[in-house]
Amino acid sequence: MASIDARLISQLLSVSTPNVSDALDRLGIEGAPQGILPIYTCPKIAGPAATLKLVPNGKAQESTVLGTLRAIVKGGAGSVLVIDASESPKVNAYGGVAGATSKHHGLVGCVTDGVVRDVDEYKGYGMPVYGRGIAQQSVRGRSSCAGYGIEVKLGGIAVRPGDFILADDNGTVVIPRERIGEVIEFAKKVKATEDRVIAEIRAGADPVEAHQKVNYDDMLKAQSAIKETT
Repeated sequence: MASIDARLISQLLSVSTPNVSDALDRLGIEGAPQGILPIYTCPKIAGPAATLKLVPNGKAQESTVLGTLRAIVKGGAGSVLVIDASESPKVNAYGGVAGATSKHHGLVGCVTDGVVRDVDEYKGYGMPVYGRGIAQQSVRGRSSCAGYGIEVKLGGIAVRPGDFILADDNGTVVIPRERIGEVIEFAKKVKATEDRVIAEIRAGADPVEAHQKVNYDDMLKAQSAIKETT
């Protein structure tokens, strides 16, 4: 994977997934899959996507175990492993060996729209993992690898290698790599505006007036909607 801009990652980590989701709404970008949450109390993560697609056993030729390890190595340091498990949502998509390998190769975390296992191991070596639940059974004989380093879906949202992922306590968002600058800028604006409204309310301002003062509702309207009314 190409070198990662540490400044962009720092800026992403300074905002929340709700801030980014609001920015995506404003810009008319689909990038907020639902229900992909921290599997345990783990840090916020941000980085470019290293992608992997899993399918039911026999639907592809490559071993899930080997394909996952190859995807991790290909992704490299600073990336987030994104596992499309939409076709096998109840089969373990990520386990302890994959987590340890990810940690060793410098990946910052994993997000999946499937279930995972070996949570105690992730906790032990500090690998943030986000998903839709926990399973006990092995992946062996239950799924196969349909590819890595390819476009996949995460909760129905398209993810290409190098698109940006942000995940925190609120969930996970996907940011197209060519839109990262404008998304970050608007997310920062959302955060600053909300911080200002909260500060004014705490200082005694009327909550409705505090919102109206910053034109909050219109600020979050999609650009297309604004154009239609002007």
